[in-house]
Amino acid sequence: MPLTFDDLLDRARGLVRDGRRAALGIAGSPGAGKTTLAEHLVRALNTDGPPWAAHVPMDGFHLADAELDRLGRRARKGAPDTFDAAGYAALLRRLREDTDDVVYAPGFERVLEQPIAGAIPVPPAVRLVVTEGNYLLLAEGSWARVRPCLDAVWFCEMDEQERIRRLVARHEQFGKDHETAVAWVLGTDQRNADLVATTRERADLVVPAAVLAASVLPEG
Repeated sequence: MPLTFDDLLDRARGLVRDGRRAALGIAGSPGAGKTTLAEHLVRALNTDGPPWAAHVPMDGFHLADAELDRLGRRARKGAPDTFDAAGYAALLRRLREDTDDVVYAPGFERVLEQPIAGAIPVPPAVRLVVTEGNYLLLAEGSWARVRPCLDAVWFCEMDEQERIRRLVARHEQFGKDHETAVAWVLGTDQRNADLVATTRERADLVVPAAVLAASVLPEG
């Protein structure tokens, strides 16, 4: 039978065993629908009682523009070496250890295109952390520390033309003119997308375009 959004909910619930905290990763190329799928999962999981799932995105670990300027990497923002991968892995490990009261994770403000420290509280009641980002399955450098912190990783496989359309629309929504958005998507974003695509085979589950189209918002 074809995979459905309800199947994804059942799989997510099944990661939490014996009351211990679990972590689900959602990977995929830029514009594949990772963020909105994570948001929909968390919202659906939290509808039947006190909130027990939380969304903690990888994007909070973008290096600030000032640091990217210092490193000479601003034009490649979004590439693997423009994130604090070791810091992201350390947060995931801390969340899985589940020994603190409230853990505060950074968020990402798309209007400013900057990380925001301490934006996402993860209280003790949270039993499932849903995290998403491009490089969860990358096995290079500090990114290799991420996968061992996750109970499962799903890979979003959006139709390529639709993924590019959505990504251009997102860049335009947050301030780029059409020509600049297209150039960025077909340049920097596409190089990152090509790298992410090589990690697909490491995923525990591939979420096909049909499920994403049925369960995520048009520009998520």
